[in-house]
Amino acid sequence: MSHQLLTIEVTRLDAGHVRLRLTGELDYDTAPELMAAAAELHGEQHVTIDLAGVGLCDSSGLSALLMVHRGAGAIRLTGVSARLQQLLDRTGLTDLLAVEHTVADDDATHLRALG
Repeated sequence: MSHQLLTIEVTRLDAGHVRLRLTGELDYDTAPELMAAAAELHGEQHVTIDLAGVGLCDSSGLSALLMVHRGAGAIRLTGVSARLQQLLDRTGLTDLLAVEHTVADDDATHLRALG
């Protein structure tokens, strides 16, 4: 069974604001990569984590997101899949982690539901 690696693209948007664009799987094997990337941010106050390219997020991935949340002034999640949103809802993390939904996210979720 092949394991899909996690890639993290870091973009500094302006002073105090950075975006992490994740692609791959956010799980037990790759969660430390997200935590290491977040540790390199050195006090950025606003962190956007784009999860549109993440196909899988398990409990270790959720834990990593929480660690980033604790270390940053504020984080915002974008590109959250319907499956990940359901996981956030069930674990009560929706209230803690700011999730930004876009029209494109809603359209993609609707199209997936149509099959």
